[in-house]
Amino acid sequence: MSAKQLAKKLEQQFKEIVSAPVEFRGELTLEVSEASQITEVCLFARESLGFDFLVDLTTIDNHEETPRWTAVYHLYGYGHGCHLRLKTSVGEEASEFPTVSAVWRTANWHEREAYDMMGIRFAGHPDLRRILMWEGYPFFPLRKDFPLAGKPSEMPDVAFTDAAPLEGGPFVTVAGGDDPTAREPRARNPEE
Repeated sequence: MSAKQLAKKLEQQFKEIVSAPVEFRGELTLEVSEASQITEVCLFARESLGFDFLVDLTTIDNHEETPRWTAVYHLYGYGHGCHLRLKTSVGEEASEFPTVSAVWRTANWHEREAYDMMGIRFAGHPDLRRILMWEGYPFFPLRKDFPLAGKPSEMPDVAFTDAAPLEGGPFVTVAGGDDPTAREPRARNPEE
């Protein structure tokens, strides 16, 4: 069975809340309009359609748009070799998705990372705590409203107290020009 046929089956099963599949560059995406039902949709995808592997779970901050948060589930089936993407969104006031960690165990770490970096909660998660930043860190560094220069920390014994500089880092470059090495910050400041 092809990915398109599998996507159509998912759409037919949840016709009230799952959009028709959209294809872009050979990849299929289905939009789930009710985030509260993403666990049921994912369980059906695993049990009935053979999507036995959650490749990745990513989140998008649609800052200053409604809904603000989008969760994207990248699915794969080892038996049939097909990929499928599911997307669902919630508003800033909710900022919570149901967990799919009971459907795929790997979701445990993906959801913890989304919580740690974006502040998005996953209802029913068995161990929702930070995975990259230290416990007690008050910010969510991948949010679009988080400044690139960082924020000062009031925890002198745990981490630095000044904003973390990004000079020379991978995200601070000058736009334009023909030579990418000339845009690299260290190339502009050779004395550093």
